Amino acid sequence: MNPEDIKRYFESNTPPKEVKWTDWAYISDTQVFLRSCYTTIQNYNGPMDRCPAWWHLRDFYLLMKKTQHSPASAETQTGESASEENESGQTAYPQSAEQEQVYI
Repeated sequence: MNPEDIKRYFESNTPPKEVKWTDWAYISDTQVFLRSCYTTIQNYNGPMDRCPAWWHLRDFYLLMKKTQHSPASAETQTGESASEENESGQTAYPQSAEQEQVYI
C-alpha cells in the first residue's frame, strides 16, 4: 500500500466530514486533513517510512476501513457516547477541564 493507493481509496469512499479519532485527536474536516497529508508526503525528502504524514494517512485509512465494515461510527468505535450539536450546527464533544483537545 502506498499514498496513491490510499488516495484512490478515499476518492471512491469519501470519509465523514468530522471524525473523533481518539480522546485527543479530532479531525474537524477530513478533506483538509487528507490534502495536508498528501501535500506533506509529496514534499517529504526522506524515506517514506519516516514521514509523519504517511503514518497519519495510513492510520486514518486503517481506521476508516475498520469502521466501514462495522455498523458503528468512528465515535462509537473509540468508546464515545453520542455527540451533541451546538448553535452553529457543528458537532460538539464533551471534554474534561484537564483534557486538551488536539486538532490534526
